[in-house]
Amino acid sequence: MVDSIQKRNTTPDQILLQIKSLQSPIILLEGKRTVKVPDQPLLIQLGAFLARSFPLATFRSGNAGGADELFCRGVESVNPLQLQIITPALKHRSKNIFAHAEYRSITEINLAEEPEVVYQTRNPGNAGLMKEFLEGRINRASAKAPYLLRDTVKVIGSPQLGWEKADFALFYDDLAKPETGGTGHTIAVCRKNNVPFCNQSVWMEWL
Repeated sequence: MVDSIQKRNTTPDQILLQIKSLQSPIILLEGKRTVKVPDQPLLIQLGAFLARSFPLATFRSGNAGGADELFCRGVESVNPLQLQIITPALKHRSKNIFAHAEYRSITEINLAEEPEVVYQTRNPGNAGLMKEFLEGRINRASAKAPYLLRDTVKVIGSPQLGWEKADFALFYDDLAKPETGGTGHTIAVCRKNNVPFCNQSVWMEWL
């Protein structure tokens, strides 16, 4: 399993060269819903920088507020056709639509035909709510399951959606409490699937 790429003594410039070595990379852009005010324009700048630097790349995100939305705004300002967005429900945040982006929903996936999505989502901390959701019992706890399943699909892709696994992931994390919540789950899936990743302590140096 890979660890955060910044722990490998790899410089920010070397990370960019790694991405450039991929012909049509799939790059995951995501992070916390709460973004520090001074950082907000930097996330938009990063999205635009990446879209200009990698015109053949696909940028995948999750339609959440905060980091996801800010990253996507940057990509949209250059080429919204590069955006690939997965939502936990068909009309999730329907007022926040990026025109010309590809939108898909976790509800389009027959989970019985893609057991790997469920397997990679379930862990000891969420086993109870996942069981209730998969058995059709929707309550306050199990309602979190589609969000976790969405985060897993962001990383590993989905044959039913025609999506491949991500090649690289860039996160905006809470550096005081790193790798917690949904962002922490997505990072864990990256590790499990050998998807290299880094957070703002690396990518801010590109701007």
